[in-house]
Amino acid sequence: MSSNNSIFREGENCWVTSQVAHAAPLIDGADYYRALHSSIVKAKHSIFIVGWDIDSRIRLLHGEEEEQAEAPSVISDLLKWKAEKNPDIKIYLLRWDSSLAFFAQREMWAKEVWEEKTPDNVATELDDTIPMGGSQHQKIVLIDDEVVFSGGMDVSTNRWDTRDHPVVSDDRDGPDGPYTPLHDVQMVSSGPVVKEFSKLVRWRWVRVSEREPIAIRERAPTGLDDTKPATWPDGVESWLEKCDCALARTIPLMDDAEPVQEVRNMLLDLISQGERVIYIENQFTSRVEIAEALNKRMRECPTLHVIVVSSYEPKGKFECEAFWAGRIDFKKALEKDIDPQRVIMTYSSIEDIKGRKAYKRIHSKVMSVDDKYLVIGSSNISNRSMTLDTELDTVLFGNNEHNRKAIARVRDDLLAEHTGRDVESTAKLMQEDNPAQALMQGQIAHGYVLTEVRDEVFTDQSGKNFFKALSDPEEPLIPAIEVASEKLPPLRNPRRRTIMILLGVLVLAAFGGAIWYASHSIPWLNAENINGFLEKSRGTYFALPTVLMVYVVGGFLFFPVTVLSLAVAAIFGPIWGPIYGMLGALLSSASMFGIGMLLGNAGLKKVGGPKVEALDKKLKSTGIVGVAAIRMLPIAPFSLVNLVAGISSITLWQFLIGTFLGMFPPMIAKGLVGDSITQIFRNPSPQTIGYLVGGIVLWGLMIWGSQKFAKWYQARKENSEECVA
Repeated sequence: MSSNNSIFREGENCWVTSQVAHAAPLIDGADYYRALHSSIVKAKHSIFIVGWDIDSRIRLLHGEEEEQAEAPSVISDLLKWKAEKNPDIKIYLLRWDSSLAFFAQREMWAKEVWEEKTPDNVATELDDTIPMGGSQHQKIVLIDDEVVFSGGMDVSTNRWDTRDHPVVSDDRDGPDGPYTPLHDVQMVSSGPVVKEFSKLVRWRWVRVSEREPIAIRERAPTGLDDTKPATWPDGVESWLEKCDCALARTIPLMDDAEPVQEVRNMLLDLISQGERVIYIENQFTSRVEIAEALNKRMRECPTLHVIVVSSYEPKGKFECEAFWAGRIDFKKALEKDIDPQRVIMTYSSIEDIKGRKAYKRIHSKVMSVDDKYLVIGSSNISNRSMTLDTELDTVLFGNNEHNRKAIARVRDDLLAEHTGRDVESTAKLMQEDNPAQALMQGQIAHGYVLTEVRDEVFTDQSGKNFFKALSDPEEPLIPAIEVASEKLPPLRNPRRRTIMILLGVLVLAAFGGAIWYASHSIPWLNAENINGFLEKSRGTYFALPTVLMVYVVGGFLFFPVTVLSLAVAAIFGPIWGPIYGMLGALLSSASMFGIGMLLGNAGLKKVGGPKVEALDKKLKSTGIVGVAAIRMLPIAPFSLVNLVAGISSITLWQFLIGTFLGMFPPMIAKGLVGDSITQIFRNPSPQTIGYLVGGIVLWGLMIWGSQKFAKWYQARKENSEECVA
């Protein structure tokens, strides 16, 4: 299907062609987040958020806007508020289940965090179906199947900024601390194209979730009139109206999808249409094929100028040696045998009146071709965005004078921001014979200015091939294997849960190895030496502190508690032995419980999935009785039980009461047994043997009695709670 005289070709350079009734660019995070907040507040039917990241901690509003808002500003609070206010609304969050390489940049345990912060009508899934080395890079928010936000912005850390991008800003302080100026572009649209987004996000959802999403909202056609939908964000004017458009995707080879390179084909076709100015602003420019296409078009069309805006400095070695080293090659290919006055590759920076300098980080993915085409999407000009990541670009066609002016206005508005000018003066510069050079001249002294990139200051490209293969590949890190002329699906990124389970196994193995080494290599870590250590404290003021220390240290080292209890009973007698032992056991239990609770709060309690959750619920429901039973009939090591209890939902006081009820009666019996054993060795007689037999019988009776008492106590507690309810 072709749209008027556009270059759109479904199945080749785009997925579908359609129209927007209304569309507007949302430039920089403050404008996008404000608009997103407004539309979420208005939502009644459904909300889909698909992203590289969806961070629960992000504030959408700042300052007076946040103070005066009727709804919460933090995204997780906002969605919780919306879901509780309207129980019929369905909210779906689909976030990339990122590889280990991005852990430091993203919120840990995202699925668990969202599930804990939101009610049941908010569903969260992590997409782990992308090939090894690729990422889920589409950024889409769909509101009520009538308004869609798409482009380069996630609800993620270090994204919010205002259009003036001050050198220093108190509001640019995210969950990970302060960050430097950041520029990005999103778009909001309504009209027939929204239905295509509705299909796409649901396809993405059903691929990874067993829960069926809500059906696409059935409603009377809105047409292409002047009426904006109810969820259109407040304060946002429509720039393009009744505008032809196309959606272009990148989809890698996945288990249920054939690869698609519509974005790559679209960009190459768009470049072939340039006549005066092709404007590009993009986070990465490392795809040499695109540079060669631009160079070829400039040779064919002597009136064409190319302006590229990107970031100044790389973040980390991988970005430097993959993307910045790649940008050197991109620049060489772009400028080859071309008049240097016709092409500029730049970054935007500022030095304020106090001499403070900042470099604007460019995260947007925008291209305009004269006033004919405008691309606002998720795709970087990189190898991975053309072939390996999932991407989505919206391409707008200037099908009438109004929309052509709007496309030119978007370009001029962006360049005005980057050069510290107003839109009107920038528009005049773009009409000059050499707009690229006109743009670079006469920039203000204390505002943002464009400067030509010189990436050689960052890299000599010595490690380019290695880092490019890891950070900017065209193929999966582990490619598909061909068997009998058929391709097997490429390996997925290991899920975060899988990674953490493997790490947990490694940590436990290392810990177990350390304990084994300690027990065989540290002379004092054995029952005989511990007995001798305790014996020295008997009859001194340090007796109780010594016992407490031994229990706590023994707990951390997973030393058998029964050995400690018998040793304490044997040394301190049938009265003080059980008392000291019980206090030591409770302190050790509380210490290990605290460690387990910290791990559980980080999300470990759900890492094992439904089975662990079921065990957690069982322990919580049985409460004190369950703990007492485990303590009386130990089915797992003492310290391991303490850790697992901390990870579970049982409270500390329930755990300590259950521990006391389960351990103190046997502790008394152990006192008699332990003391009797000592006396048998010191002074064997019928009396001491009788004490030993009586102690063992008493041990069994106390186990039975304390279990009955614990059940009675739990039943009484549950009855009292029912009465209160």
